[in-house]
Amino acid sequence: MAHAARIPFFQLAPKAFQSLLTLSGAVRKDLLGHRLYDLVLLRVSQINGCAYCMDMHWRDLVKQDVDVRHLNALAGWREAPFFTERERAALAWAEIVTAIPNREPSDEEFAKLKVQFSDEEIAELGFTIAVINAWNLLNVSFRNPVPEKA
Repeated sequence: MAHAARIPFFQLAPKAFQSLLTLSGAVRKDLLGHRLYDLVLLRVSQINGCAYCMDMHWRDLVKQDVDVRHLNALAGWREAPFFTERERAALAWAEIVTAIPNREPSDEEFAKLKVQFSDEEIAELGFTIAVINAWNLLNVSFRNPVPEKA
C-alpha cells in the first residue's frame, strides 16, 4: 500500500533536519566498518518498519558488493552463517537498544558487546543506533515515501 507523505518535515523544520543530517554524518563509519555500519542501519530499519530507510540502506550495501543472500538473511542473522562474531554482537546490541522502551539492556548483554568492541567503538555504535531510530521514527510517522526510482 502506497502512502502519501503527511507533511514535508524536512522542509518545515530545516534546522532540525540539517542537525540530524550533521549527526548522521558525524558517526565514524571508518571506525565501525562500512558494512557493519550499514547492516546495523538496515536491521534497525527492519525492526521499525521504515521502508524508506530499508530501501536506502539495502542499496548502500549492494553498492558495497555485499552478497544479496546476506541482506536477505539479515532479519534471521542468528541462524544465518553469513555474519561475523563482531557483526552478530553489533546486531544483537542494535536490537536490544531499539527495544529499550520495553526492556533495559543487561550487564551480561553489554559484556558480550565489549568482547568485540572498544569503548570508542561502542560509543559510535550507540550514536549509529540512536540516529537511525530517529530517522525511522520521522519517516514512518510522517509517511516519507520510498522513491519509485533509486
